[in-house]
Amino acid sequence: MTDHRTRFLTLALDAKALRFGEFTLKSGRSSPYFFNAGRFDSGAALAGLAACYADAIDAAGLEFDVLFGPAYKGIPLATALACEYARRGRDLPVAFNRKEAKAHGEGGQLIGAPLDGRRVLVVDDVITAGTAIREALAIIGDAGGTVAGIAIALDRQEIVGEPPVHSTSPRRSAAETVTDQHGLPVVAVARLDDLLSFAAGHADMHAQRDALQAYRHRYGTG
Repeated sequence: MTDHRTRFLTLALDAKALRFGEFTLKSGRSSPYFFNAGRFDSGAALAGLAACYADAIDAAGLEFDVLFGPAYKGIPLATALACEYARRGRDLPVAFNRKEAKAHGEGGQLIGAPLDGRRVLVVDDVITAGTAIREALAIIGDAGGTVAGIAIALDRQEIVGEPPVHSTSPRRSAAETVTDQHGLPVVAVARLDDLLSFAAGHADMHAQRDALQAYRHRYGTG
């Protein structure tokens, strides 16, 4: 496992952004783990997370001109990532959207740098059903930008909808579905497979690993 993945999972555990137990997801599934990027709630935690994002993005070789954070969790993530790139010597513009367009003042739905004619990297925490990402793609397209890719913190690598009972078709995750539908690369700082490998190397996480493997077998893409 690459260093940024190990660092990210360690940071997530320390910040309690990654927790184990029994959690009911928005999909209704009972999951043995839960990831909440909102728990990266300090300057040091966000800086460490942003460094992991930047390492994953650079390793993927994505080319882009501006960072875009979808409201709400994407806003601090894109902002922290812009600060990290500035620390590395690259001053990137950053933009984000309002949930509701303003009719007064400057108006509109976008805040920050213009997107017109620019290659835009979308920065978010996870992709679940893909709805938020589709909304972001529409906003960027309406503003004249071109989406260069999507960067997320954790890819749960689980299928959308219920597992097929009898099917020879490949099981596709939400991230893979976004790539299939829009032809866009999705870069994850870490994936469920990485979490399983990480747990295998920590004796105190063996119980969690068994539950993760069972969940992966039922809802995973492979």
